[in-house]
Amino acid sequence: MIRHDWTHDEATALYEQPFNDLLYQAQSAHRAHFDPNAVQISTLLSIKTGGCPEDCKYCPQSVHYDTGVDPHALLPLDDVRECAQRAKQAGATRFCMGAAWRSPTEAQVDNVAELVRVVNAEGLETCATLGMLTADQAERLASAGLAYYNHNLDTSPEIYGDIITTRTYSDRMETLAHVRSAGMNVCCGGIVGMGEDRPGRIGLLVELANLPEHPESVPINMLVQVEGTPLYGTPKLDVFEFVRTVAAARIMMPDSFVRLSAGRTEMTPEAQALCFLAGANSIFCGDKLLTTANPEFDEDMALFDQLGIEPLGGEAAQPEDAERAVLR
Repeated sequence: MIRHDWTHDEATALYEQPFNDLLYQAQSAHRAHFDPNAVQISTLLSIKTGGCPEDCKYCPQSVHYDTGVDPHALLPLDDVRECAQRAKQAGATRFCMGAAWRSPTEAQVDNVAELVRVVNAEGLETCATLGMLTADQAERLASAGLAYYNHNLDTSPEIYGDIITTRTYSDRMETLAHVRSAGMNVCCGGIVGMGEDRPGRIGLLVELANLPEHPESVPINMLVQVEGTPLYGTPKLDVFEFVRTVAAARIMMPDSFVRLSAGRTEMTPEAQALCFLAGANSIFCGDKLLTTANPEFDEDMALFDQLGIEPLGGEAAQPEDAERAVLR
């Protein structure tokens, strides 16, 4: 049953049930809505890196922190086309483009719209994350053929101000509303392991599940700690707590893709297998996520082979037959 009226108490009871019961319920929901042995493969390209004026305490691209990130301006069209071609050869079906902006200018939206057309022409579904959008900007990106827009809530509203001060929770909700009104699909999730307590993780899931429409994609990120950011040195989240978060997301948003995003390099193959059992059915594939490391393509394919998982939409090319997607 699709619900948009979860209370915090109901979500807590769901999240805190015995681990085996939670996974059974999550796997049952997953099988009711998806092929249990198929996982969507997406790639993520940083089309503009560094120099962001936001103060998100987890982000190495912020101008507020010295993290050693090498800034670069918007990538040329031909470079993006080449990366899209390599991503498709490697088995990706969705190509996501990220730019470190607080909110893009009108000219920047026009430039990204052209990149969207180029990637669509390669036969890939497009997604972008560019910061906050106006209603008109969302309409222009939708007209260019952008299928998905990523704009994460990051965490629960109660602790949001401890993580970010340069934009508000309502700012994020406003952008999501513009994206929906423009007819695009929504990719929206959050980051766990930022020092929040269990009610904070549950609060994020309640916010996501109670949106008027569930996000079509829900990325669940484990904090990747980067030296120089304020959250560097935060105690690491227990992996079973992360799996609980994935499982609860699957149950509360049963027809959404739940994506294992940042942090997979910190997880063992066994931990990732538990996440797939808990209902995760999407990953980013390629050796980099914007500015942080990601498992190698052949590592993911080897794990898929061990688990009997097929890439959604058909078999991916083998590493020896196709270049791995190049993600800057």
